[in-house]
Amino acid sequence: MKHSLSAEVTNRFAPRLVVLLLDLTVTKFAFLFAWTLRFNFTVDLANWHWNHFLGLLLCRFFVFLWIRPFAGIIRHTSVEDALLIGQAVTLSSLLAGLGSYGLKLLFNDPFLYIPASILAIEYFICVVLLIGIRLAIKYLYHLLITSSTNESLSVLIYGAGAMGIHTKDTLLHDRTRKYRILGFIDDNPAKTQKTVQGVRVFSLREASTLFLQGTHKPDVILAIDALPVRRRNEIANFLIQYQVSVKIVPSAQSWIKGRLSTGQIRDVRIEDLLGRPPIQLDNAAVSDIVRGQVTLVTGAAGSIGSELVRQLVLHKPREIVLVDQAESALYDLVFTLRHELGDKLTGTVLSVQIADVTDVERIRRTFDTYRPAFVFHAAAYKHVPLMEDHPYEAVKVNALGTKIVADLAVTFGVSKFIMVSTDKAVNPTNVMGATKRLAEMYVQSLNGTSETAFIATRFGNVLGSSGSVVPIFKRQIEAGGPVTVTHPEVIRYFMTIPEACQLVLEAAVMGRGGEVFVFDMGQPVRIADLARQMIRLSGYEVDKEVVLRFTGLRPGEKLFEELLNTTESTLPTHHPKIKIARLHTPDADWLQQAMFRLKAALRADDNLGLVNILKEFIPEYISNNSPYQALDTPNVSVKPGSTV
Repeated sequence: MKHSLSAEVTNRFAPRLVVLLLDLTVTKFAFLFAWTLRFNFTVDLANWHWNHFLGLLLCRFFVFLWIRPFAGIIRHTSVEDALLIGQAVTLSSLLAGLGSYGLKLLFNDPFLYIPASILAIEYFICVVLLIGIRLAIKYLYHLLITSSTNESLSVLIYGAGAMGIHTKDTLLHDRTRKYRILGFIDDNPAKTQKTVQGVRVFSLREASTLFLQGTHKPDVILAIDALPVRRRNEIANFLIQYQVSVKIVPSAQSWIKGRLSTGQIRDVRIEDLLGRPPIQLDNAAVSDIVRGQVTLVTGAAGSIGSELVRQLVLHKPREIVLVDQAESALYDLVFTLRHELGDKLTGTVLSVQIADVTDVERIRRTFDTYRPAFVFHAAAYKHVPLMEDHPYEAVKVNALGTKIVADLAVTFGVSKFIMVSTDKAVNPTNVMGATKRLAEMYVQSLNGTSETAFIATRFGNVLGSSGSVVPIFKRQIEAGGPVTVTHPEVIRYFMTIPEACQLVLEAAVMGRGGEVFVFDMGQPVRIADLARQMIRLSGYEVDKEVVLRFTGLRPGEKLFEELLNTTESTLPTHHPKIKIARLHTPDADWLQQAMFRLKAALRADDNLGLVNILKEFIPEYISNNSPYQALDTPNVSVKPGSTV
């Protein structure tokens, strides 16, 4: 124990003590040189004023202990360190000068006074040496580190501001790789044709002419904090035409422990180019309703459910109940949350419940045990072609599973029930969309029957979620292609997972019951254009190095999705990104009849019967590219067991 404590003290304080002793040695040398310079390089030891030297040395020692300019890491010496040195030397010189002058007056002895000329000369010599030695060591260290690494990587940094400078310093201090900074690129004409910390600043056009036309092209790193999405798109689209690797520096708020590392500088992803300006939420209002409450999230291990849990934690609920049947994914989620959030989890209990939302008794016991105040229902099957082939599972989970959870919310007095729906529920052309629409209708029908407020939220495709086209395209590009798109004219609305979950939480705050909230998804994106942009972002040429192939619409797939059908309109809310769909409120008894008949068809394992019931209760459900299209045409039969 004593040995380890001694080693810790030695490792912590010994390097600083050495630096302090070296600083005092520099003071000794500076004073000696100032004295000899003052007296024309003639040193008479008989007339040497040792008291002057000792007085200055003591002043410097105590001031250095107070200001601690020796505590910095020399190889990372910065302007702030230089200012600290200047401050310490200035104060100690003033203290020595004023102190010696005071002693002279007090004892009427001129011998006690340190001449101002010597102090002034010593001051400048000391400041120059202390800063110069540190910078020299920093330069030699950098030289040794970079000489031991592999061939340098050429880099252009887009942004000559504070983040760009910080990025440059981070690259140059990297021990694992040698970087060659070719220059900064900046949109500000006042900065171009100048240098920043010795590095030239170019305009985008000038940099493209000088560096992006040849065979060996540098990486370009976007290092501008709060860069508008539109401008980021323009820059990225301009750069990828030259087939350069475009990277991005994360916002300063996401730096690990407030420090940027080269590992955090990542490739520009398609999500970065499809995003919108940050959504401003009323976080205080979310915290007001969630703080100290028990919240239950179904489908907690899924893309939306897991992000909902992450965001809910920040609002300090007393407990979050994570319900999902995917035990490995649940385990990974909880492990990741505890590792990533750390102290932010203080005061919030994460309770894992491995359960199937279609198991009514299991879900009943979960509600009875935890008595949640809020339920976020994100459990659902969502893959259109698979559900077209498995209506049994789609009805069982999406429709009847929602009924089970919603009914129990009424039984156990839940304050708010928020259902996550989809734009595929609008004028559905597939089984998945139809089951989600029926779930919306059932949730709406329950509103007003109890104290529970039932709310549904409807949005489009979520980037990065399981089954999203983005990870599929990425895998296809990494494999060398082809990248497959179903149809040249397919367009979709997109949202990032955090965006979608933020809006779900906001809807939970503003919902009073019975609403179906529709989110502003921005402009729809042509999937073929998305694929082409991802290929170019990866540094390949479309149809030359990676082929784009069209495969035809999948079963149940639309060319375009809608957020409202032709009979629906919207009402505004206080949030510009959220509107309320004006829908006809279905009759509760009528919906109960639909659910009863679906349960009977499930027991009979009758897929055609299930789809027929869905079409009966959802008249706008017209199948597309599916054998169930025959059910939309009178007097045309479909063979049982038909496959899609």
